Amino acid sequence: MPFNDNLADARAAFDAGAYNDALTALNGLIATSPDLAPVLLLAETLLKLGLPTAAAETFEHAARRDSDSPETHLRRAARLYFDAGDADKAAALALDLRGRVQDDPEAAYILISVTRRMGRDTFVDAMKNDLVASDDPAHLVLAAELIGGDKRNENNLILYKKLRRLHPDDAHIRMSLLAFAREFCDFEVLETEEAALRLELAEGRTAALAAETPHYNLMWLGDEALNRLASNVPVAPPPSDAAARRRAMPHRWGDKIRIGYLSNDLWDDHATMRLFQSVLTAHDPDRFEVTLFCYTPERFIAFDGGNRQSWGRIVRIEAMDDAEAIRAIRARNIDILVDLKGHTSHTRSQLMNQPVAPVHVQWLGFPGSCVNVGCDYVIGDPFVLPDSSKPHYHERFCRLPETYQPNDPVHRVSPMPASRRAYGLPTDRFVFCAFNSQRKNSPETMAHWAAVLRANPDAMLWLMVNGNTARQNTADQFRRLGVKPNQFLFAPKMAYAAHMARAQAADLGLDSFPYNGHTTTSDMLWAGVPVVTFKGSNFASRVSESLLNAVGLADLVAKDAEAFVTLCTAIVNEPGRITAIREKLAYNRFRAPLFDAERFCRHLETAFETMADRARQGLAPEHFDVPALAPREEPFL
Repeated sequence: MPFNDNLADARAAFDAGAYNDALTALNGLIATSPDLAPVLLLAETLLKLGLPTAAAETFEHAARRDSDSPETHLRRAARLYFDAGDADKAAALALDLRGRVQDDPEAAYILISVTRRMGRDTFVDAMKNDLVASDDPAHLVLAAELIGGDKRNENNLILYKKLRRLHPDDAHIRMSLLAFAREFCDFEVLETEEAALRLELAEGRTAALAAETPHYNLMWLGDEALNRLASNVPVAPPPSDAAARRRAMPHRWGDKIRIGYLSNDLWDDHATMRLFQSVLTAHDPDRFEVTLFCYTPERFIAFDGGNRQSWGRIVRIEAMDDAEAIRAIRARNIDILVDLKGHTSHTRSQLMNQPVAPVHVQWLGFPGSCVNVGCDYVIGDPFVLPDSSKPHYHERFCRLPETYQPNDPVHRVSPMPASRRAYGLPTDRFVFCAFNSQRKNSPETMAHWAAVLRANPDAMLWLMVNGNTARQNTADQFRRLGVKPNQFLFAPKMAYAAHMARAQAADLGLDSFPYNGHTTTSDMLWAGVPVVTFKGSNFASRVSESLLNAVGLADLVAKDAEAFVTLCTAIVNEPGRITAIREKLAYNRFRAPLFDAERFCRHLETAFETMADRARQGLAPEHFDVPALAPREEPFL
């Protein structure tokens, strides 16, 4: 019988499910013909018969026969060996395949998996990103495991789009995609997903929020009641009686109040310490004993400029597990333990759920209520924590009188301004600036900025966006919003001193919504650049209002988004107005409360005394406001 007829009979048997008959026919064909077709059909037949190792051997044989494109057959053979548990053969073929196709996802999957099972990460760094090019669910799951925690890896945007299509009902994948879309300014994803989420929320379907981290939730959602539902946190909730048992523990009070600050941001170039250093050094040593419980990684401490030694006693707990850290804190007999991290990266807020100190406080790190974290108080001010917010917090409010945010006037750089020409800025146009992290450039923010630019076609926006993908996405969004290409200019990230020098080249800062600038707004005001914002609806969206009031520029807080555009337009078009605003800011910088760290520290110490007094008396925490000191009559610096 001719070869083609025999092959046709074998294929007919295969198609009919008669795999043994197909096997019999194919064995004779392979022995007598160099053709590739019967080999491949034999491999598929062996798979149908439940013989994956034999099938792998046959695909390997096909690769040797096929001089034109052996990669396809090597790929099948390697995966079959891998799935069958023959790691050595799978890895050998994967290496062969990798030599032929440098970025092959299957080869990467097998080599990474095999070596990781041996306790080694030999191929991870070199090959992990190759997995993203695949559509194989197993490849994508491994890719998510290897790169999903890296917010700087833009391959995650591609990866999570694929995972979202594969798993449309997985809320964690959905929220991870949103997070990466924010990092890389993918406004098409943001608008689509946020619109769908808002519709769900309007219908009372809030389950998806449980998969979102509190920090990313604040980037788009200004509703305090819903912010509490974003509960994807690495902290289990404390027992309902944990706070009462903690307060009932025996405690030895001393003549001084012992304050413990808990953070991993304790190095002087971190944003938190650019705000907080002068408060630490201003604490009254006759009334307060300060200990910093530091879990800052050594690599960041190595960047410290030498200021750490002036901050007080430092106890390193980075290498300690939770039980050891709790013992270390208790050994200092701390009266008030202050968590400076909240729901931010690498937090150890779970320590606050243990009976560590009579009073637990959350402050500065996270702008909202810290769900699942056992704190008695949250420190804020009347702007960020109005009475209307109380139902949405389990913490009691401690409101400082002027602003909740310290703003260092001593250790911050104050360089000479750089010229506009150095940055490619025109000298004859009004220049808005926006230097917040690009993840805050929400669709809402972009819409407000675009409205300002459309209303002022001769003005331009200088904004900080890093990376080609993020910049292209941002440019595309501006064009969709009707902004001319010559109305925006991208600025890269740069060292802090250089950034503060360039910032002064702008006329006016534009805030972000619903997550305002925090340290960034403070930096702009320190650099002499006013910032315009509008009234927000939760803590994160009210921060700039707090800072502007504390520096005497309350008139730069618009009542709403429409008034924001009107205010910006008036400043652009009224000759001399921006000059007058900047002169007022320069005058107030060393007179108004915002940068008065010593005054701030005295208010904070009054807050701590109030907390300690209630705890000494066995009273439960309660809301309270710290009274303001008398206004200064002279500059504080």
